[in-house]
Amino acid sequence: MNSRERIKKSISHQKVDKLPIDFGSTPVSGIMATVVYKLRQYFKLDKPGTPVKIIEPYQMLGEIKDDLKEILGLDCAGVWPLKNMFGFENKNWKEWRLFDGTPVLVPELFNTEPTEDGDILMYPEGDKSCKPSARMPKGGFYFDAIIRQNPIKEKELNVEDNLEEFQYITDRELDYFEKKIDYLHKNTEYAIVANFGGTSFGDIALVPAPFLKKPKGIRDVEEWYISTITRQKYIYEVFEKQCEIALKNLEKIHRRVQDKVDVVYICGADFGAQNGLLISVDVFRKLFKPFYKKINNWIHEHTKWKTFKHSCGSIEPLIPEFIDAGFDILNPVQTSAANMDPVSLKKKYGSQITFWGGGVDTQKTLPFGSPRDVEKEVEERIKIFGEGGGFVFTTVHNIQANVPIENVIAMFETLKRYR
Repeated sequence: MNSRERIKKSISHQKVDKLPIDFGSTPVSGIMATVVYKLRQYFKLDKPGTPVKIIEPYQMLGEIKDDLKEILGLDCAGVWPLKNMFGFENKNWKEWRLFDGTPVLVPELFNTEPTEDGDILMYPEGDKSCKPSARMPKGGFYFDAIIRQNPIKEKELNVEDNLEEFQYITDRELDYFEKKIDYLHKNTEYAIVANFGGTSFGDIALVPAPFLKKPKGIRDVEEWYISTITRQKYIYEVFEKQCEIALKNLEKIHRRVQDKVDVVYICGADFGAQNGLLISVDVFRKLFKPFYKKINNWIHEHTKWKTFKHSCGSIEPLIPEFIDAGFDILNPVQTSAANMDPVSLKKKYGSQITFWGGGVDTQKTLPFGSPRDVEKEVEERIKIFGEGGGFVFTTVHNIQANVPIENVIAMFETLKRYR
């Protein structure tokens, strides 16, 4: 059974030869560049000082090349949008260094400016003539979006302003997706996980629009969450138009790539905090579910793609809603949050949705536990989630920068023993 078959069968809750594993195919199942660098050094894949390519500069995720994928036993290859979170393409690479000294390669338009305090500012589309859209704190590892909210005048709010980034797909983008997916399908046995963009309704990481030079509309994180109560008609109309564009784009993409894609990343909108929901079930049903359902229904009626929903936090009351909306996959399965006990989740929902994550806790166990703690938790999660299929192993969200390499190695060695 090759990787593509393994992923397909697991998502369909069928028996597999061994547990499928994903790291690096999505922006929420990646490995921060510092850890990728340490892994490549540990396995002696590079000479010391060889830089790691940054494939997602917002979270500074590192590229996991095929040589490392093979060693780690990974099963997926990711296809990302043509432009990254800062609005420029990943091309024409140049060397850069993280605060911790990790050598990396960043795109040509990764143009930054230090502040007097030692922070690093990032600019949309790499254009330093406009206001910065993100900041990496001195000594930090990631960029935080800078809120650039203009004063809101209720009577002047225009739905089109919150649709600026949701455009009809261009021929150049279609060519890019077709070429990338065709290559992976013909030349690898990986399951192909595609993030086409445009289908993420209310993803709070996108609301501040670090990729836009002059974002208009509602662009403040707090204001957006408030608007799901106070401006429901406005939000609904934004989603309605966004959905219309997304469906037409998906139709065009499918004409080009057909069923060479195995999984499509639909949405990264978070609906949970550590101890409960960020929105009520009623608001979810009213604002979000109708559009998720339209997207999922179209995909399931016209393609063989499986759909992927990401939401952090304590979201157990929403899992039946995700299932009813047609999602095939749930990530990251934040088992450290309230009411997200692995045994209970598997018992209640394990036959109805695939858990893509939950393999080990990234808040406490992986960064702060011992290698033995990591081994025990990984073994336990494989036994709980792996029974009867419907499980793809990855950590609870991305592997973070300061995780001890000994713990990461312990995780992968345990996977090899028990997968």
